[in-house]
Amino acid sequence: MLVMTPSDENELRMMLSTGHLYNGPAAVRYPRGTGPNAPIDKSLEPIEIGKGVIRRQGRQVALLVFGVQLAEALQVAEKLDATVVDMRFVKPLDEALVREIASSHELLVTIEENAIMGGAGGAVSEYLARENILKPILHLGLPDAYVEHAKPAQMLAECGLDEAGIEASVRQRLALLGLA
Repeated sequence: MLVMTPSDENELRMMLSTGHLYNGPAAVRYPRGTGPNAPIDKSLEPIEIGKGVIRRQGRQVALLVFGVQLAEALQVAEKLDATVVDMRFVKPLDEALVREIASSHELLVTIEENAIMGGAGGAVSEYLARENILKPILHLGLPDAYVEHAKPAQMLAECGLDEAGIEASVRQRLALLGLA
């Protein structure tokens, strides 16, 4: 089964095409609200299954983004000189890319607008554990609790998934690890 997480409207279009052409079940996780108004590519080319894309190369911290928090992650990365990876797929997970990123960074941070428990970040942790790769990892996502209904931006801020919340969480973890 494919589980895809588009970072913008253009990726959503490509993932719908990918899912349509895939010979098996496919799902696309997308949040409510509007996208970031990405330029739309007129083609409906499918994307390579199970492959993430490095959007920004940095040092020390790698932000592994599953979905629409890519814009916020890129802003945070500028301040922290962090690497940003658009993971694109929860299933199949790009294990080769996770291994590569883990080998060259001190802290991995998974970011998703989905529940932390049982989410994409957990898949990253499971892979690292299975491969005996010991690496500090921080999972940012929705808490396992009721989140009061509000506008999407307000809900994300309350869950720490806006730019300020992501930056604060990463800085706090870096300080805890003595890497700040």
